[in-house]
Order: sequence, then structure tokens, then C-alpha cells
Amino acid sequence: MLKKYHFKMKLEKKGEQRTLQQNKALHKFFELLADELNRAGYDMRKTLKPEIEIPWSMITVKEYLWRPIQQEQLRKDSTTELNTKDIDKIYDTLNRFLSQKLGVHIPFPSIEHYLEE
Repeated sequence: MLKKYHFKMKLEKKGEQRTLQQNKALHKFFELLADELNRAGYDMRKTLKPEIEIPWSMITVKEYLWRPIQQEQLRKDSTTELNTKDIDKIYDTLNRFLSQKLGVHIPFPSIEHYLEE
């Protein structure tokens, strides 16, 4: 006797992977945020580890601020896995936290932003 099986399938539209321009802007954001945190007196010691004065860099912003939010919010380990909407979600979360807790805000880099300067 043959058994009947029923399957349920869910299809979701996956967003487009981040563009090369978004990748460049993302790394520029890390660099600008590192500079602003350092300028505002928020070295890594004051933000994360009280024992040692450590200035921020593009890499430390990515690894200690961006990536933990990315992993918790989206369950993605690498920025190469991000789609165009993921970057906005993570940026909004990080920007809201830094604005509220430290009074630090860096607009996400865009061509328009640099034309205004």
C-alpha cells in the first residue's frame, strides 16, 4: 500500500546582493565612524573595554560594532552575504544606538553626500 505525503513549500524573494558601490560605502562608513568616535573621545576602552585605551579603526568598527549587530539581527556572518536592504537595517540599528547613547552620528556615505561637501 502506498502512503500519501503532503508537502508545504514557502518561496521567498531574496533581495539582491549588496553592490560594489554599497561595499565601498560600507567600508567608508566604518572609517568615518572610527574617526568620529576617536574625535569624540570614545576610544574602544570607553565603549567596550575599560582597561586599555584603544583607538577605533575601520576594522575594529566592522568587527566590534557592525558584525555583532549583523549576526544577531540577520544571522549572517559575513558582509558578503548582505543584500541591499540588510545594510540599511544594520546601519539604522547601529546609528540609533550610537546617536542615543553617545551622541555620535555619521550619515551613511553616498555620492550625494560627497557632492554636498
